[in-house]
Amino acid sequence: MSTFANTLIHWQRRHGRHDLPWQNTRDPYAIWIAEIMLQQTQVATVIPYYQRFIGIFPDIETLARASLDAVLALWSGLGYYTRGRNIHKAACLMVAHYQGRFPSNAAAIEQLPGIGRSTAAAIAAFAYGERCAILDGNVKRVLTRYFGINGYPGEKKTEILLWEKAESLLPQENTHDCMATYTQALMDLGALVCTRHQPQCRVCPLRSDCVAFRENRTAKLPAPKPRKPLPNREATFLLMIDQNSILLEKRPDTGIWGGLWCLPQLPASIDLQLCCIQYWGINAAFIADLPVIDHVFTHFKLRISTCLLQVIDRSNNTLEEQAWVTIDEALNLAIPAPVRKILMEVSSSAKFFEMSCQPLSGY
Repeated sequence: MSTFANTLIHWQRRHGRHDLPWQNTRDPYAIWIAEIMLQQTQVATVIPYYQRFIGIFPDIETLARASLDAVLALWSGLGYYTRGRNIHKAACLMVAHYQGRFPSNAAAIEQLPGIGRSTAAAIAAFAYGERCAILDGNVKRVLTRYFGINGYPGEKKTEILLWEKAESLLPQENTHDCMATYTQALMDLGALVCTRHQPQCRVCPLRSDCVAFRENRTAKLPAPKPRKPLPNREATFLLMIDQNSILLEKRPDTGIWGGLWCLPQLPASIDLQLCCIQYWGINAAFIADLPVIDHVFTHFKLRISTCLLQVIDRSNNTLEEQAWVTIDEALNLAIPAPVRKILMEVSSSAKFFEMSCQPLSGY
């Protein structure tokens, strides 16, 4: 076994994490759900979502039988909703083509929707003890510092070099316990010790051989992503209230918040009341502008304005992919985080209580 791998395995057994809810299992389904949720999301955030998800969808067949709406409702607030859609799609695929069984090696796992090389390797290592390298964000940081690699890890040539290093460091002992422990050790070291800011080098088991530590470059590695200012976008949502109900509409499967329930969005440069009639068949009166919300996506910033409207007549509202629901019902649907924030703030206001008590013809 390599010195690197041996050192990490011994360190993980003494100092690593051992009580996360997705650990101590070889169930590839449970491991898969955890690994997908952990993509670009902190462990502390994932834990309650994972526990709820596994409680309701304990296996592949249960997940495949569920509606996409039910899956996305549990995903609501976790972000990156494409992950939830891909999980449901993959479960349906496994039922249709694998008799409800999870693929048994990394190469086959990688063919499932939403699973890349590193995630497939992690699942295979934890579930089957397969000898394959991982390279998530934490591992990139560890290896970049350990070898003193310059260049942004997201650049192709740097990533190729990191994959080569990751492959070269794998333990020679090809047992389930060895590979699972080594894989967890890499993740734990990046999460607990070799952190992005203020790494704990004095307790790092690799410090004696770490180039960044030896050259006092830990603060400079990994090299940052070349900065590009995020473009700004604007959107106007319509919160239309009819007694105690509000209108939601389902967004297209592609684009931001694909497949989620959302407040209707006002097209740019169109008269508000005319738009309500022409687009939704609703006669509504403007009540107030709600506080503006700023929401940051990976590739742009979105400034959201919301108009509060009292419905006068919705007898011509017959469009599909829409629903009139109470706010409590809406909060149990798959809705984007900004919409959840808007609804929670409005539901506690006196203005909403006053409007929700008015009959349809009372305005």
